[in-house]
Amino acid sequence: MKLLETLRLSSSYEEVEKVEGLLSALQDKLGFDDAFYARLMLTVSEAATNGIVHGNKLDASKSVEIAAFTNDGALVVETQDEGEGFNPEDIPDPRADENLYKPSGRGVFLMEEYADEVKYSDGGSKLTLIFNLPSD
Repeated sequence: MKLLETLRLSSSYEEVEKVEGLLSALQDKLGFDDAFYARLMLTVSEAATNGIVHGNKLDASKSVEIAAFTNDGALVVETQDEGEGFNPEDIPDPRADENLYKPSGRGVFLMEEYADEVKYSDGGSKLTLIFNLPSD
């Protein structure tokens, strides 16, 4: 894998705005279109937010690390928080009737819908999003 960019976010909502700069730099380097950028923006912002809010519990002493790599025609984005982790299988299905009106719980679902592959490691505190890069 070839490292392209890294970003460290402190654990506050405002920090998520920095994801846009990371993704713009990736777009400049890799030349993908705005539709692909939008997929990345949704998923990587959600991953960062989950790490900040659910992983680090908005603890200002903790951070979320984001690293972006290319690997065999794919863009790999890893986020690592300093929380205790979680089991993604314990997340209720946001499409179930009893969850439709809940204000949260859709992030993991959205990431799995928009990324080509999602992997969890380190007990759920590390998230790997894989996106197949569009070919010319």
